[in-house]
Amino acid sequence: MRYAIIKQGDSRSFPDGDPFLANAGERHDADVLLYLGVAHEDDPHKAAILVELSRECLGAHTGERMGDEGSNVIGFARYRNGTDPPSNLVELVRQPLTPDSTIAAARALFETAGLQVAVCSDQAGRIIDRLVRPKYNAAFRLLDEGLASQKDIDVTCRLRLGYPEGPIERVVRGGLAEHYMISKALFETYGTPGYAPGRRSVVAAERTEIHR
Repeated sequence: MRYAIIKQGDSRSFPDGDPFLANAGERHDADVLLYLGVAHEDDPHKAAILVELSRECLGAHTGERMGDEGSNVIGFARYRNGTDPPSNLVELVRQPLTPDSTIAAARALFETAGLQVAVCSDQAGRIIDRLVRPKYNAAFRLLDEGLASQKDIDVTCRLRLGYPEGPIERVVRGGLAEHYMISKALFETYGTPGYAPGRRSVVAAERTEIHR
């Protein structure tokens, strides 16, 4: 699968030095185009056009038609925990009328590069953030309420629940301010209490803003 990358600035999915960038070809020869940090251009002749997403929905780039949207333009984001290196999981975002052939082309491209692919509908937070952010915020609420220390919460999750690392240590390593921004965006979209950012992440975001 031949692909080309149109890039401006830094990419969260493929930072500078990632071999996926080095293996890209020329735009006119490519079956798939990837747009990183720059507005995409429609091209119905390509097997797939991939738009890198941050916290926004794909519809912000393509527009929406009340359930009738969908083309060869799809979204993607390689999951990473804050400032940690990107994981091997790529979340592909499809719309209601996205052709299956477009998803197949994108999946083949990433899997050939050694990445794992999960496909989801066009929802804020996609799959992972919608699952894990309420758990992280719950852990911070327990800490704020004095029910347990950070160490006790993290150790309990690792030893009793089998987590590879505790929720608080994971968020702190990735960046509290980053967690705040993601949780805030989800809370504004869905209004679900579990997405309300924990107090400590609010403080971290405020300190970041003050010291800029």
